[in-house]
Amino acid sequence: QVQLVESGGGLVQAGDSLRLSCVASGRTGSGSAMGWFRQAPGKEREFVAAVTRNFGITYYADTVKGRFTISRDNAKNTVDLQMNSLKPEDTAVYYCAGGCYGTCRTASGYTYWGQGTQVTVSS
Repeated sequence: QVQLVESGGGLVQAGDSLRLSCVASGRTGSGSAMGWFRQAPGKEREFVAAVTRNFGITYYADTVKGRFTISRDNAKNTVDLQMNSLKPEDTAVYYCAGGCYGTCRTASGYTYWGQGTQVTVSS
């Protein structure tokens, strides 16, 4: 049974930085990608970033490109999301996801999900 546990959320001001971490217990798949999604109140869950296991290829949503950086450590089974220049519109619950082999920009492509961590950015 694979479990994903996120940490690092909190309340920050616009322009601040925050780093989210996700630890996976158990193997999420030897070749699978891991990603981050977010969901704001009243909105659908949206893709934020993803990183492949092999070669560490990264993908970003246009709304976060240049501000967020995703990274993973395969030996530790972790994936982090460094968030800089945060904006109030980044406020959401952020979810770690794993086990993606296909279209990793959509939630349906992932098998495993964490419980989420709240990020609130005040103006």
